[in-house]
Order: sequence, then C-alpha cells, then structure tokens
Amino acid sequence: MPTTPLSLSRAGQCLLDATSSSAKPLLLRQSPWLPHRTSSSSSNFPGFRQQTRGYKQVRLPAGQPPIPSATAQQPEIPPYPLGPRQLYKQSNTGLYGTARIRFGNTVSRQTEIINPQKNRRKWRPNIQEKRLWSASLSAPIRTRISTRVLRTVDKVGGLDEYLLGSKPARIAELGPWGWRLRWRIIQTPAVQERFRRDRIALGLPADGLPADEFFDDTEDASLTAAENEAPVDGTAGQETQRMIDAEELFDLAPDDGFMQEESRPKKP
Repeated sequence: MPTTPLSLSRAGQCLLDATSSSAKPLLLRQSPWLPHRTSSSSSNFPGFRQQTRGYKQVRLPAGQPPIPSATAQQPEIPPYPLGPRQLYKQSNTGLYGTARIRFGNTVSRQTEIINPQKNRRKWRPNIQEKRLWSASLSAPIRTRISTRVLRTVDKVGGLDEYLLGSKPARIAELGPWGWRLRWRIIQTPAVQERFRRDRIALGLPADGLPADEFFDDTEDASLTAAENEAPVDGTAGQETQRMIDAEELFDLAPDDGFMQEESRPKKP
C-alpha cells in the first residue's frame, strides 16, 4: 500500500500516543535557540555579556607595565577623585563622556495640539568599540567610546592629548576607565619628558618638588599671609563697637569729592 502524507501523519500521531509519559513529544522539545534553564541569566543576552566583559589588550614589550584592566581591582592606581558613576554604570568601563540614556515622549503630530497622544521612548548614546592609537605607549588601546568623545579625540590630536587634559570638565568626562588610562600613560618616559620640559618652561625644578618640601612651602606661605594681615587696632575696635551699640549707620563709601558734580555758574 503506498504511503501518503495523511497516513504518515496518522502513524506519527499513533507513535506519540504509544510512547510513555516520560518521553518528550517532538513539538515540545526545547529549541536550540531558546535559553537553557541551567544557564545564567546574563548568558541569555549577548548584549549584556558584551557590556560587562573586559577588553583584550595588546601585550606591551617586556619590562613595561601592562595596560590596566577596566574592571579588576588595581590598588597601585590612585582612586578616581569623583568616584564611580551611579547612573548608567556601563560608562564606568568606557570613554562615554557625559553621555546618558535620555527619556522622553513621542508626540503625534496630528494630535499634538488637542488631546496629544504620547508614547514613552528613550534615546541611547551611540557607543562604538574602537582601537585607538596611543603615541606614548606605541600601541593601540581597545575601548568602548561614544561618537561625541571620538570627535573630541580627533579635535585635540589623539587619545593621549584627550587623556592628559587637566581641566575639571575633562576629568569629569574621563570616568574611572579614562582615569586608569591617564595614570598608565603618565608612567611612560615620553610623557615624563614632556612634563619635565613644561616645568623648565615655568621656571620650576626639572625633577619637580618633593612632597614634603611642597607642603612645607604651602604652610610657610599661609603663615606669611596671616602675618601680613593688618592687625585690628584697639581704638578702631572700640569705635566700631560704639557705633553698633548706638545703631549708627556705617558709611562704607564716604564721599571724598571723587567725580563730584560742580554747580553751573550763574549767568550775569
């Protein structure tokens, strides 16, 4: 008897009915595209795994410290002065600048005046993964970076110039990961020689001042400023107290004739 699609389907249905209850039907088997129950929740989302993993950096020549990790604890690096970011925490492991997820509404143009229909939405920053060349390390650095920060890097002249910016706004843009990269390139001989030339141009010692000598000079300067302050005369203090008790008005800007208007001469 020739087999037909109908007979094959009936045979398959009978085969499923005849199997034990422990066997899994063909239609109920777990698809290879669905996450396994035994796997962690983070492995189900490739995007999440990509955001939390570190960077695989190139190996520097022997004798040089490696490029720091974005996530590992490294006590030899000074802590970031502004602390880790509490909002949009993935920016702690990249050069995101001040980029954040923005939230808002999409308003229909047909009903934006009368009974506007709003839908919540969000705008995510444009984040790219790049390999940026570091002139001081003579090696590329792999990092996630926003397109706005990438534009700033091109404008200032490279990654090293961006990381070595000394303004408070630049320090705030770096974040914890940029702060680690900044510390690493400062340890290179090229940047140390650059700082030495800057100190010579400013009239400072080429090797800089020791920490104890710097703090001693600061204390001496504060003491000198305190000594140079005009002491309060006893007579002036008594006069001030008398005016306060009498509730007199203080003339802080006495008229000493400066730019005083002269009366117009009368016509004969």
